[in-house]
Amino acid sequence: MRRAWTRYLLENGIRENSSSRSRESGRSQKKGFSASMHSAALRGIQKQSTAADRPGSSPEMHLDVAQLCHDYLASSDEAIRSGSFGSEKGIALRAGQERVRALHRHHLLTWARGQAQLLTHEAQQRARTFDKIETATRAQDCIDSALRIYPDETELNESRIAIGEFIASVKVAHWVELAERSAFKGHYRRAIDRYRDALFYLNQDVVKEDVRVAGIDKIEREIEKLKARLRSNASQHKRPEEPGPDRN
Repeated sequence: MRRAWTRYLLENGIRENSSSRSRESGRSQKKGFSASMHSAALRGIQKQSTAADRPGSSPEMHLDVAQLCHDYLASSDEAIRSGSFGSEKGIALRAGQERVRALHRHHLLTWARGQAQLLTHEAQQRARTFDKIETATRAQDCIDSALRIYPDETELNESRIAIGEFIASVKVAHWVELAERSAFKGHYRRAIDRYRDALFYLNQDVVKEDVRVAGIDKIEREIEKLKARLRSNASQHKRPEEPGPDRN
């Protein structure tokens, strides 16, 4: 509702309804009111920004402010292109745009960080592998949406890498668990295949080098143990039967 009302004010203003004034007078008043509407919208954005920055506010409040900023910038750009403002009002409008651009960056990045943290924590609490990955991917999508606008934001890029590492670790842990179950049941070939699936996700670029090396070493040792069991089983099946005692 706040976003819709802001767009209405910025794009429509209040239409003059007096036929007794000259066309020039009406145009001048409409220009002035449009400028006042932009000023009122700017004050509203600053008020919402202050509320969103209070301790305990939700990430959604920051997203609301970012959207208000986006709508303001779109409308004010259109007003500037139309040439309906004089030089002084145009300067004031551009100054307002600079403040709103800074607020947009602040609130969009704050939303992305906060929402990603909430979703990542939720993913860690999930029991099923699918739910962990799906929730963590949603966290990654939040960061990606902000990075599309601010691609050089270091903290967001680092957060995206960290979430990617978490997703990879969940997949590796899933396949290792399946491999261990197969090995326990004596399905050694299936266990080897599942360990190799784990290696596939472990070898992704998002995984840290030290974690990758340690994980690969451990999994390859397990694969060698399973191969040794397979060879042992094969040799036992090929061993000829020993002759029975001579009864003569």
